[in-house]
Amino acid sequence: MTDTVVLVAGVLAFAISGLSGIWLIPYLHKIKVGQSIREVGPTWHKKKQGTPTMGGFLFICGIVLGMLFAYLICSHLLHLGVALRPSQKIKLVGGIIMALLFGFIGFMDDYVKVVKKRNLGLTARQKLLLQVAAAVVFLIAMYLAADRPTTMLVPFLNVQLYLGALYWPFAVFIIVSTVNAVNLTDGIDGLCGSVTLIVAIAFLLCAKIVSYTGFAALAAALAGGCLGFLVWNFHPARVFMGDTGSLFLGGVLCALAFGIGQPLILVPLGIIYIVETLSVIIQVISFKTTGKRVFKMSPIHHHFELSGWNENKIVLIFSLVTIVCAAATVVWLAGYMGLF
Repeated sequence: MTDTVVLVAGVLAFAISGLSGIWLIPYLHKIKVGQSIREVGPTWHKKKQGTPTMGGFLFICGIVLGMLFAYLICSHLLHLGVALRPSQKIKLVGGIIMALLFGFIGFMDDYVKVVKKRNLGLTARQKLLLQVAAAVVFLIAMYLAADRPTTMLVPFLNVQLYLGALYWPFAVFIIVSTVNAVNLTDGIDGLCGSVTLIVAIAFLLCAKIVSYTGFAALAAALAGGCLGFLVWNFHPARVFMGDTGSLFLGGVLCALAFGIGQPLILVPLGIIYIVETLSVIIQVISFKTTGKRVFKMSPIHHHFELSGWNENKIVLIFSLVTIVCAAATVVWLAGYMGLF
């Protein structure tokens, strides 16, 4: 697959994601799938009540159709060689299917919240079981692709972590944890989309470094889809991605990490997702054991809101942190692969 396919996938994903908002957002308004603001959030978020959710369909369509059209255009119109190794093709298709399954789980959760008027959506047990099943689907694809690793490379330490048969349950844990961490990051206008855009660009570079150009195209499509969505999601947001979008994004990130053979790269690249998750865990443990809260509110982006930061400042700072970690990760991987 050539660099042209990577470029076309990114551009098409951006165009489809951005332009589809012109008709999808009014349609979401029409069918009244407005966001219900939970009482536990900052009080000023109440003004966002009714803003359409399920906007994740914008970049879901952009990413999937962008990948498909890029392949068709480059292979049939531009006559470029876009053949992928069978193993990479299986993992790529399996990864996209996994992401779509996570998106569907998110859609069901949004549907319960918006249509059934049950603000918390699916139960935790229901979501967990469905998410584990989606993760297993992708890992089966990896197994069928004859990709049966037993080790994971620890970024920066250059240590191979031997897991043996435990690789597979640990992989399920990584996937489910990552997807839910991305979901927690989606709490203020433009935050999840901006952070994921940066992570997608880093994955694009990493995929090129290890010569997995099929996944480079997926990363480009992810970046383009996020950018197109941000046209409508920057503060003040005219649409929210909902669980439909955030769970899908988490699925794509996991597909990229495992697809290029570097699952633990999600740790440095996803530092913001991890911090958001840890803030929730710390808050819950502290309150249950001492009755006191460590943060004014969790996830941590709400803590900064209550500390006087506006949404744009939070997005900027979190994005800068992601850029620094992403740059360090790309440099590390390039060095590890002997590029300098």
